[in-house]
Amino acid sequence: MLHGKIALVTGSAKGLGKRTALALAELGCAVAVNYVNSEREAHALAEALQAKGVRAMAVRADIADRGDIERMIETIGSAWGAVDILVNNAGPFVRERRTFDEYEPDEIDYLMRGNLLGVMQLDRLVLPGMRRNKWGRIIHFGFGRAAEARGWPHRAVYAAAKVGLVSLTKTLAEEQAAFGVTVNMVCPGDIRGVNKEKSIAEVAHLDDDEFPGVRQGSGEDVARVIAFLCLPQSDFLTGNVMDISGGFDPIRSLSGLRRRDDHVRSGEKT
Repeated sequence: MLHGKIALVTGSAKGLGKRTALALAELGCAVAVNYVNSEREAHALAEALQAKGVRAMAVRADIADRGDIERMIETIGSAWGAVDILVNNAGPFVRERRTFDEYEPDEIDYLMRGNLLGVMQLDRLVLPGMRRNKWGRIIHFGFGRAAEARGWPHRAVYAAAKVGLVSLTKTLAEEQAAFGVTVNMVCPGDIRGVNKEKSIAEVAHLDDDEFPGVRQGSGEDVARVIAFLCLPQSDFLTGNVMDISGGFDPIRSLSGLRRRDDHVRSGEKT
């Protein structure tokens, strides 16, 4: 369905990006696997995709570095041509819980560049080719219910950057619609650890501890939505912010569990 299309998936050596790269390759795309530190995994994935009969390359670039992303687009363009599908999966994230005043200025700058400014610059680099070809797909990554511009305690910088991407998604969708370019955002729920690379079948029997009776999320849940948005027949779907979370609020549930755990550790009853 997407034979001949050139896809770039940022941060695709592992996790949700890897699962997305595999899904787009199955639809016939040539796939550029982007990485920063996971060189071995990126080249292994590129070789696995080539073994499936599609073109693939591994290309290093830190999305927070404008020079890096410019060189990455030049590398892909010289080898294959203009990028048709851009999936902006990569983005730095600080796992340690800290309030905003505890972040260092350099950390704030890096998180904003990696999650917002670098994404904007990368979008700008691929848009000329998409407009020339009258066809393109851009996918941004957010977090659960990002479209509500909600607060996320202990994740202030990351959340602010992603909420900014919500506005960019909707703006680009309107600006580029006449050129056959769609722009959407996917917002995964709390898909954890190895589940990011698993299929739906592999997690079907695993209940979510936070939501009894609901199965855990998988990388396939996210990748299949992205693949659908990239299809030629999905050209009427643009400017959307889609939660892929089982219908639950990952931020509220996680913050509640953490408060409960903190109380337990301090000896308080819950």
